[in-house]
Formats: sequence, structure tokens, C-alpha cells
Amino acid sequence: MDVDEYRAQDATGLAKLVADGEVTAAELLALARERAAEVNPKINAIVRDVPVPDGENRTGPFAGVPFLIKDLSQDYAGLPTSGGSRSMRYLPVAEHGAIVARWLDAGLVIFGKTNTPEFGAKGITEPEVWGPARNPWDLTRSPGGSSGGSAAAVAAGIVPCAGANDGGGSIRIPAACCGLVGLKPSRGLTPSGPVYGESMHGAAVQGVVSRTVRDTAGMLDVMSGGEPYGPYTPALPETPFASSFATAPRPLRIGVRVPSAITPQPHREAYAAVEATTRLLTDLGHEVVELSEAPYDDAALARDFLLTWFVTLAWEVAEAKRLTGAGDEMFERDTLIMAALGRATSSVDYLDAVARRHDHTRRLTTFFESHDLLLTPTLATPPPKIGDFDLPVALQRAADVLLKTRTAALLRFTKIVDDMVDENLGWVPYTQLANITGRPAISLPLHWTAEGVPLGVQFVAPLAGETLLLQLGAQLEQAAPWAHRTPQV
Repeated sequence: MDVDEYRAQDATGLAKLVADGEVTAAELLALARERAAEVNPKINAIVRDVPVPDGENRTGPFAGVPFLIKDLSQDYAGLPTSGGSRSMRYLPVAEHGAIVARWLDAGLVIFGKTNTPEFGAKGITEPEVWGPARNPWDLTRSPGGSSGGSAAAVAAGIVPCAGANDGGGSIRIPAACCGLVGLKPSRGLTPSGPVYGESMHGAAVQGVVSRTVRDTAGMLDVMSGGEPYGPYTPALPETPFASSFATAPRPLRIGVRVPSAITPQPHREAYAAVEATTRLLTDLGHEVVELSEAPYDDAALARDFLLTWFVTLAWEVAEAKRLTGAGDEMFERDTLIMAALGRATSSVDYLDAVARRHDHTRRLTTFFESHDLLLTPTLATPPPKIGDFDLPVALQRAADVLLKTRTAALLRFTKIVDDMVDENLGWVPYTQLANITGRPAISLPLHWTAEGVPLGVQFVAPLAGETLLLQLGAQLEQAAPWAHRTPQV
């Protein structure tokens, strides 16, 4: 097998070749490393090597398949989990995360950790400590975030599938930017332990980015289920995801919405992505209904999401300082600004925002009483250019003064939160809904722009809707195949 033959296979296919004795795990790892040596200097996807024990006899459904994990909330014993931050770059963790242990038990060969923004706090991957990850389809563009390194590595053919996680779109955004499949599972379906029971009150979940629906289904079987120290015992389907996804779904009624209160006029390519998907769905016998308004208050949801995100980030900065003794100089300016806003939020305001999640959930549940799925673009614009979200120099200097004088909390009296909604969520206004409500959602690579870069579409499902999302994804993949489309890095 050569590199091109390796890149043509998905994880499920590679695992079968290993099981049939046609190739060895060592040969696959050598090919993955060969591809990484060729393209990683250009895309900056892998930021840390993981030592692979010699002579391991791996078993499991993905035995021998090369794999990468995200350098955020996916702990590998003995190595640091930097979270994209200088402050955590050298602090090793004591034990494997539960999700990493499950991947190892499945036989995956983990050989590296992937780039992520500081504490996963952005939809782009441009951390100061590692430098920006780049989109293999256009090296001037972002692969999205926060699982941008993982998505770039899969799109570039280093691995067929990689670890990711999602607290506000961090699986689906990079999948959409890089032409991949990205499923955010339901709240509690995949483990967050053993150090933490859940993240962001369950809004953040573990998953993967992949090239094929069958890999996503197989990986979901590997990842799903409760843990002894976790807060939930999730309900699992009677039939494994890998067995049920190939069954065609019944005719579905799908509501579609493109405009958003945050982004009233999305890019024409976002409309084109949904229009092409609508035609395809209609040809497959599904009913697609255009919605005159969003089935939830998207403006309020965005503000609630950012408020809870700021408070979470304030805690993460404080925790990093406690663990490492780091000072403010070890954190990025944007992180410190968001953390200051989080510290300035009252406990009552914070709990108000958390409590309002139920309002958003009830409105979405009402929508699902008459519709099977919600369809949106995953992105409101094509993937941004590297550096598009850098603060202007004047604002950088003003922010430095506020941080130095410990008065950054005064920013809460300005329109900076509204500006952050517009700037940080304006190109990705659709993904936070699934996190806030705990519902599953998937991004599928069904559109490429006129410039040749991907722009995915998103389907949101009711509770326990993973099987339906995978069935529809497989049907669309068969009707409009995408795995053969690869960037020329």
C-alpha cells in the first residue's frame, strides 16, 4: 500500500484490511507519518507527537487504524493537554480521558495531538502558542475551530478520522470548513470523565470528524455510553449505529431556515448550499418546508450562549493559574477580555442564562412536533481568511490598558458583547442551538463554493435522533458522494 491508496480508504476500510491481514498496523502508521511529514508543515494540524508503544497487539473494531486526538479535553496519560494555551503547555496529565481510553480499547493507534484555539474559545484555530492551523482546501483560510487541527488533518489525508469535541459548534464548524462529516452527539451520550463529569452543563460533548458517514457511525458505537463517575446513564439504541445507519430513512418533513437574527443576510453561498440540498432531499422523496422565522429566539440564545461561555472561560483561566502558577502574561489578550467579562457577570445573571436554556429547548421541541429535522447552513459565510478576526491595533492597545489597570470588567457597560456576538458568531450563527438544547446535529459536506472551498449544511434532530441523522446522511452521501473529493495540499 502506498500513501495514495492509504488516503483512499476510510477508517472502516483500513480496519478491515488489517483484520484480513492485507496490511499491518505498523505499515499504516508509517504511511500516516509519511503523509504528516509531507503536509503538516503547510497546515500545522498536529502540534504534539504521541509515543506509540512497540509491539502492541491491538484488538477492537478499528484495530490498527492511525488516529489523532485533539489537544483539548482529550487527555493522554503522561502528556500535557495544552488546550491551545501557553499556560498548560508543559503540565502532564495523570490518566487517560475516558474518551481516549475508549479509542485505545477500539484498537486505534494514537500518534499525535491536534491544534486548537486557546481553551477552544473560538470558531477558528489560531492560537499564539502553536500558530494557526490552515485549511487544506485553501491555505489562506481557516479550517474552523475549535477542532480545526483535527479537521485539517483528516481533510489533508493524514488520518481518515480524528478526535474532536463540540461546545458551540466545534465539531460541525471545522467539518463544514474542510468538507467532512461532523456529528455532535446528544448531551450525555459520550463521556467527559474521569476528571470532570460534564463540561458547560453538558453543552460540550466528545466526538469525531471523519470523511464518511459509516466511520462516524462506527465511532459513535465506540464512544457512546455512560461511565461510573459520570452524571448520566444515557439511553442507547437497540441496534448499533454502525448496523442501522445504512437503512434508508422514511420520508421526512424538514424545516429549513437560512436567515438569522445575528446574520440577517448570509452569504449567497450559504443559500446555494441549502438550495442544492433542498433539491436533493426533494428528489429523494422528502418534504422540505421553508420557515418564515426561526423556531427559537436565536438572538437571545446567542447572548445566553456567550454569557455562559465567558463565565466558563473565567473559570478555566483561574483553574489554569491554580494548576500551573501562570500569570496573565501566559494567556492571550482575547481570552483575558472574555474571562474579565465572565468574572463581571453576577451569579444571578449567569443562572438566568442557564435557566433560559429550557425556554429554547421547549420552543425547539414544539417545532419537532410537526417537523422531523431542522436544516440550516452550517456556516453563514465561506471559511474565513487567517487573521480575519484579529483585533485592530487600536483596540488591542485599548484592551491592554484595561487589562493592565484591572478595569476590563467595565467593558460589560459597553456594546462589546453585542460586537462579540456579531463578530464571533456572525459567520456561525446556527450551531450553538444544538449545544444549548442538548440535541444531536450533523454537518454534511454537500456544497463547495465557486472558489472551490467547502461550506457544509447542518441538520438538527430531536433527542436520541443520532440514528435518523446517520440514516439521512448515508442516503445523501450515496446520492451525492463526497469522500472522493480531496484537496491538493
